Amino acid sequence: MKKFVKGFLLRGSLAAGGGPVVLAIVYGILGATGTVDSFSPREVCLGILTVTLLAFIVAGMTAIYQLEQLPLPSAILIHGAGLYLAYILIYLINGWLKHQLIPILIFTAIFIVGYAVIWLMIYAFTRSKTEQINQKLKKAP
Repeated sequence: MKKFVKGFLLRGSLAAGGGPVVLAIVYGILGATGTVDSFSPREVCLGILTVTLLAFIVAGMTAIYQLEQLPLPSAILIHGAGLYLAYILIYLINGWLKHQLIPILIFTAIFIVGYAVIWLMIYAFTRSKTEQINQKLKKAP
């Protein structure tokens, strides 16, 4: 558990600075497209703090895969659940998602599909690389 906490804190700390950069890009696009003319100091402060926290959590959660005693399917479920909770809470706190059932269900469906697609891509890539390595090992003297 100590290894997980240390990995979580290290990974989270390294990525936390990227959160405000992403938020600045989103705010810049909203301003450039005329979608939003201005933000209140409260919105900017809340956005910066929550997106920094989100980046910290998202990066930190990858430490779950370093726990060798945890089966991969369990790690995937814990990782996915942690990400889902982090995203939905941050989106609701910032008002980026309405506090209504339908928007939350739509967000949930999109999150699950997106998470599954990403994992299928990772699985396919890893399987392909493993097959390539196995082929090279079979050919080696």
